[in-house]
Amino acid sequence: MAELTEDQLIRSGGAPLKVAIAVAIFGVLGMLIVDHGPWNKPKVQHPVIANYSTTGEAARAAGAQVIPTEPKLEVEPEPPVPKPVHPANRAPR
Repeated sequence: MAELTEDQLIRSGGAPLKVAIAVAIFGVLGMLIVDHGPWNKPKVQHPVIANYSTTGEAARAAGAQVIPTEPKLEVEPEPPVPKPVHPANRAPR
């Protein structure tokens, strides 16, 4: 068995691990503060107070034209794919 040098006995390679853990902790805390801070509370109105009950009503009131989307085709067309290539030398029968 090879002897360990003095440098190998003293060395502790935990610095990158400690930095990675610190960055992860600060990142999680930052996300929690931003997502759940006191400035990010939903403003829910009671149905009696709310002016519009649907998004469409609110859009029409703002002057937007609300039209339904085009219906999807019942049978979708085949997607364009490359045609199969025949082998250069046909196998003998």
